Amino acid sequence: MLGFVSLFMDVSSELIHGLLPVFMVSSLGASAFAVGLVEGIAEATALIVKVFSGVLSDYLGKRKFLAVIGYGLGAVSKPLFALALTVNWVLAARFMDRIGKGIRGAPRDALVADLAPPEIRGAAYGLRQSLDTVGAFLGPLLGVALMLAWAGDFRTVFWYAMIPAVVAVLLLIFGVDEPGTGAARRKPAAPIQWKTLAELSGAYWFVVAAGGVFTLARFSEAFLILRAQQQGLPDAYAPLVLVVMNVVYALSAYPLGKLADRMSHMALLGAGLVVLIVADLVLAGAQGLAAVALGVALWGLHLGMTQGLLATMVADTAPAHLRGTAFGFFNLASGIAMLVASVLAGLLWDRLGPGVTFYAGAMFSLAALLMLALRSRRSTAV
Repeated sequence: MLGFVSLFMDVSSELIHGLLPVFMVSSLGASAFAVGLVEGIAEATALIVKVFSGVLSDYLGKRKFLAVIGYGLGAVSKPLFALALTVNWVLAARFMDRIGKGIRGAPRDALVADLAPPEIRGAAYGLRQSLDTVGAFLGPLLGVALMLAWAGDFRTVFWYAMIPAVVAVLLLIFGVDEPGTGAARRKPAAPIQWKTLAELSGAYWFVVAAGGVFTLARFSEAFLILRAQQQGLPDAYAPLVLVVMNVVYALSAYPLGKLADRMSHMALLGAGLVVLIVADLVLAGAQGLAAVALGVALWGLHLGMTQGLLATMVADTAPAHLRGTAFGFFNLASGIAMLVASVLAGLLWDRLGPGVTFYAGAMFSLAALLMLALRSRRSTAV
């Protein structure tokens, strides 16, 4: 049921996000740097807030309560996009929306780990990610249909995002039962303590470092939409970029999650980085929409290979009573990296062009691949 909650909220969010970069550039006159700044702040906010919600969920031993607050805040933010008159309004709406995502993310991921036995945990995260991603391509498809029905009226289309968001909140409240084996602390304690962090192993901190470097290599998908628009994709069809990406993502996440239960995590991560490097190179040199579509599809395959896997690695390397905290710190590192990556991508786009932006992404991917190779070599030597 958690997967279906995520599905409906993703339909709502992606209906807006598939059109938002084009809305900002075409209707509000924003630059690529402004788009990158908004997206970077928004996504970094979501990831950074997860550290506090994760720790709090471990402290309380109650995951669902925080998840309801997070999904509810996301639903309340949707009308602000339809009312936005400036880039600052969009930033405020995205900030609220992503705070909601940050509040719900770590408790939800920890709840999946609480419910799933270790031997099928990779499959469980893969299935949840697949349902997430189904919503993430149904939302853009709905966005295209509504844009055509309303003759390109962005604001009217944005109002429709309220409907699936409310459905998601109701499903969570009435359709999800939390396990009765919460790990609440018996005595009040500070949210973050050095002695608590000391319980997290070196293997976990490597996953945190790897996640941060991966995020530097994978800036906001808003730049995929802008790349397609630059190559001639009409505004009304801009969400199709996310459709292509998320179809591939959805189809690959579950089977690759099952594969992660049977093969080396490092090898699968490395393969995902190779795919991302190829995607960046294709997008950097794209001439026409067919090449952009290929690059976007490869980007989606990379997500399917790595995102559920990283969540599995966090769950496997963290103690059960600190899973919320572990997911929180993992997302803290990724959030800082996302802010840097998206702002840098916007600057490179405005000053040196789209090609350089994607070449830079390929270089960061190569750096992450070398990091994995060195880690594997050290493990073998030991």
